[in-house]
Formats: sequence, C-alpha cells, structure tokens
Amino acid sequence: MSLAPQPPQGENWLLTKPSATGRRGIVVSQARPGAEAGIAILEAGGNAIDAAVGTAMALASQEPWNSGLGGYGGFAVVHRAGQPIAEVVDFGPVSPRNLTTANFRLTGRMSEQGFRWPEVEGDTNIHGPLAVAVPSAVAGCERLHTAWGRLPMAEVMAPAVALAKRGLLQDWFTTLKIATAAPDLRRYPESARIYLRDGLPPVPPADGNPGFMPLGNLAATMEHLARAGWRDFYEGEIAAAFLRDQARVGGVIDAGDLRACTARIVPALQVPWRNGRTLQLAPGMTASPTLHRILPAMAALPLAPQPDGAWYRTLAAELRAAYAARLAGQPEPDGHETCTTHITVCDADGTMVTMTTTLMANMGSRVVLPETGLLMNNGIMLFDPRPGQPNSIAPGKRLLTNMCPVILREGDRPILAAGASGGRHIMAAVFQLMTYIADFAMHPEAAAHFPRISVAGPDKVIADIGLDAAIIAALAADGPTEVVRHGIMPANFANPNVILQRPDGTRTGASDNRSPWSVALAQ
Repeated sequence: MSLAPQPPQGENWLLTKPSATGRRGIVVSQARPGAEAGIAILEAGGNAIDAAVGTAMALASQEPWNSGLGGYGGFAVVHRAGQPIAEVVDFGPVSPRNLTTANFRLTGRMSEQGFRWPEVEGDTNIHGPLAVAVPSAVAGCERLHTAWGRLPMAEVMAPAVALAKRGLLQDWFTTLKIATAAPDLRRYPESARIYLRDGLPPVPPADGNPGFMPLGNLAATMEHLARAGWRDFYEGEIAAAFLRDQARVGGVIDAGDLRACTARIVPALQVPWRNGRTLQLAPGMTASPTLHRILPAMAALPLAPQPDGAWYRTLAAELRAAYAARLAGQPEPDGHETCTTHITVCDADGTMVTMTTTLMANMGSRVVLPETGLLMNNGIMLFDPRPGQPNSIAPGKRLLTNMCPVILREGDRPILAAGASGGRHIMAAVFQLMTYIADFAMHPEAAAHFPRISVAGPDKVIADIGLDAAIIAALAADGPTEVVRHGIMPANFANPNVILQRPDGTRTGASDNRSPWSVALAQ
C-alpha cells in the first residue's frame, strides 16, 4: 500500500464561516447579495418560493459566471408546509432544434480543456454561440413563481433589478473568475468590452473598497422582464431582441425553441432513509439515480459516533460502483470546470426550497449578447461530440446533469434541505452533508466544515487532507486515493449548502466554508 503525495503546501490558514439561526426564514446562497435579496423578499411578505426566485434573479448580476437569465436550466425541490410530500420543478437543459453535428467537426485529438471528449475544431462545443443550449433558467423561475409564489412578480424582481443596476462587485474573486475565462472572453466583442480592460481582467484597487462593474444591457433587460412578465423572455420583446442577438453572433436557437421552452412540475422521488425518514429527490436527468444506488448500502451500515474508516470505505466503494454504472449508460464530461449555483430557502411557515441552476462552465459560452446583455450558457458541452454514442449531439435533446437537490422529510414535515454546485462532486458532497447532520447529529456549521471524500468516476477516490490519517489509509487500502485540499481552485469537493429545521421551530442554515462569497442569512 502506498499513499499519494501530500498536496502542495502553498496555503497556510484555517477558514471558518458562521451559520445562521432563527425562527423565521433562512436563505443560503453562494453570493451574499443574493441571500440579502431573498431575505428582503421574505420581509416583504413573500414565501420561500418567492425568495428562491428572487435570489436566483439577483445572482444573474452578482455571480454571473455561475448562473443567470442565459442559464440552461436546473431543478428545484419544493416541500410546501402542510403538504405531505415534495414536488420538483424540472427546467432541465434542452439542445436547440436546429443543432447539427456538422457544426462540430472532430480534430482526431482529445480535448485539452479538462474534459474527456474528443476535441472539436475551434472548441465550438465549449465556447461560442454554437455551444448554447436553450436558456431554460427563466422558465424554471416562471413555473415556481406562478405555481406557488405569493408576491407579484415586480416585487420579487425588485431587488435583482436594483442589484443589476449597481453592477458586479469588483474584488479579488471577480478578478480570479474573469481571469480563468479571459482567453475565450476576448474572442467575443461584447464579452471583452464588459469583462476585460485592454484585453486584461479588471483588478480591484490596492486599498479602500472595491467598486462595481456595469454589465452592459443586463439591467435594462431585467427591468423590462419585471414589467412585462415572465413569458416576455420567450415570446415578447426580450425574445425578439434575443433572436436579433443570436443572428448577429451566429447562434442557432430560433423562435420555436423559445416558445417551446417551459418547465414542468413532477412528483419528487421518495426514497426511505434511516429512522423512518424519507429522502425526496429530483428524478430524471440528474444525479439522483446515482445517489439512489448508494443509499441501500449506506442505510444498512452501522453508525459509529462519527464517520470512521469503515464508513468512508463503504461510501467510496458504493460511489465508484454507482458511477461505473452511470457512465456506462450515458457518458458525460468529467465536470471539473462546471460552474453552478445552489440556493436553499425556508420561510416562517416551514416551506423549504432547494434549487440548483447553472451556466455550465465558468462564464458559460463566454458570449454576452449585446442587445440583451445576457451571458449565455454552454450546455452543449455536456454532449459527446462523437456520433452514434448514447449522449451524442442531437437537436431537441435533453441533457444529463449532475444536479442533486434534496429534501429530507420526517412524516410529512420537511426537516433538511441541501444541494451544491461542483459538477460530478455534487452528489457525494450533498449526501455527506445530509448524513453528517441527520445521522451523526452534527450541527450544520460543524457539518459544513467537516472533511469529505469525493468520487468523480469509477477509478479513483479523492480525500480531504483534513481527514484522519487512519481514514485515508483505509481508503488507500482499497485502491487509488489522492489526498487533496478543499479549496477555491481547484474545487475538489463541491460547494454545498444546507438548512435544518428542528422540532422546536429553530432553523439553521450553513454554506460551504471554502466558497468565498457564500453566506447563510436569517430573518
């Protein structure tokens, strides 16, 4: 047995992040202004659904590299207070109906951009207008709000519009996120105009407070959307401007794609868990079927006072087997560069919402549409560019995602909601965070800081350097194990967040301690 070398010792700090506790609403977001928008909506009389939608809209300008109006979609699990089970809003990604494999010619080499697909000429499946899937993110917010929202749309959108007018915080993290996408942002005029200065990423001032970056016409588009209504994005003036933008940049999404873009409400997948509780999952093209595979073995495992070597060895073996089955049926990219956002909300009534939505890669396709100011997704990157494969590029096709929002219920009462961003690392992170709290009785703040493992495929386990050495040795005894740090870049363990509701009426939310902007806020 031999352990992998320790990770480089560049960082030398201990990072902690506070949880938030209260008896009313909680909002957890990967960017503080988004959570503040959600809290403002709750204070105005909105429910958890209003707050989740308002937070998602706010993140379009406050975390533009992860999600926004140009996002390809997502999934939300909603358990309304007084209802026996959760429901799911499925606004998963769909490829344009005019997409053709002729646009994606193979070079005969493998891609060097961190994915296991064969390389496409010009990387047209990774960045640029042909990489864009139909933008379903707005349709998801529309379905959530029209089905269960309490406040008028204009009130739900008001914080997001104000934040878009203010612009994007220009601190070191903004510099980092823009810098990683700069080689492709510079290829597209409006993207370069907004995000680059003389071809270089913007940097914050050496002292004082960072300022805010304007984001082109995004604020005007959001203000119009708030006034005209959700369907304007797909059938009104915004749709018309979007199609003009598409024509200018060479995209293939047409009016038929937009008109057909809707979200659907489906029952949550109900899976029995320990102590008579039930996990409620988003079914279909998500990581939920993979999670479902590991649950029987993990539920049968005896529990020590806290996770030990035997527990992690079983989890690693189950994750490897589950991913071997998943990838044999429908191959997908390895997901290391995926950039997603996750929002978790509860309100004073006890309704819980856990929603994941994404642009796919960091800054999506890197294309900002000039007339609308929309930064577009690159969902086509999820497809295998080779013809004749289970997940080959095709028109009007649903895409497989790694999203894994979950709500744990006890009887008919939702008690825990969680989810994460982070590609294939999402499912392992969400499961561990859930079980640390529900089964090992950790406080949510302690659980958010507790080390994890991850398995992004059938071949290797990665282990947080913070795990006990005996646990790491136990994992290494079973196969290749890489010891890594949980950090911002590379992001090895996803960025989960969670809310726990206790029987006495207190609620606690926690976000991942390594995500620099993330926050949990209480009313």
